[in-house]
Amino acid sequence: MVFAHGFGCDQNMWRFVTPAFERDYRIVLFDHVGCGGSQLSAYDPQKYSSLEGYADDVIEICRALDLTHGVFVGHSVSAMIGAIASRKEPDLFDELVMIGPSPRYIDDREYTGGFSEAQIHELLDFLDANHMGWSQAMAPVIMGNPDRPELGEELTNSFCMTDPEIAKKFARVTFLSDNRADLPAVKARCLVLQCSEDVIAPQSVGEYVSRQLPNGEFVLLQATGHCPNLSAPEETVAAMKAFLEGRPG
Repeated sequence: MVFAHGFGCDQNMWRFVTPAFERDYRIVLFDHVGCGGSQLSAYDPQKYSSLEGYADDVIEICRALDLTHGVFVGHSVSAMIGAIASRKEPDLFDELVMIGPSPRYIDDREYTGGFSEAQIHELLDFLDANHMGWSQAMAPVIMGNPDRPELGEELTNSFCMTDPEIAKKFARVTFLSDNRADLPAVKARCLVLQCSEDVIAPQSVGEYVSRQLPNGEFVLLQATGHCPNLSAPEETVAAMKAFLEGRPG
């Protein structure tokens, strides 16, 4: 079972989820280049100019570990990274768990991504101008759960620890990507876990993703915000186990 973290995070974000699966699965954790304990010198601007480069890393990890027919668990942008990896190498994963996925953040004709193009560019310009200020302002909003400020503080600290220059580039790749065409090519069984009141990936986006997947299941969690792996790990684990055991969500 391969766990991939979202933008500005690291593998530590899975610490409340992985123990529930350690008995039945070999757990694989890693940090995307530029995040956590990754080797910053490995960052290649050309390779990582699209999510394809990050998906190639997932494929490389799986090959190094001789992993096939596994489970991929991707949070936020990593949900789409997993979808791309699965499209390119269908034998890697039999199941994908997508937590708060969004194939495109910008609204487009009849598609609602949750943001206008101007809003996304304003967000990216703010990040370019003031990485620390952006982290302190945005992390609590992304986390949600204002009654539990310690969660927002943890995400803020994680954002601030990410290499600023790589974070700026990764943010542009994340928020300007359009991976809607990848979804119909994913052959694996997929669980789309959607949080209530998620400012980053609204419910309509999660429902769209599940409809576009050939074998997708949609589950709306009671958890709020964008990071249920931290804010509601018990509910997240329960939904994942029901899916992996073949029970209806």
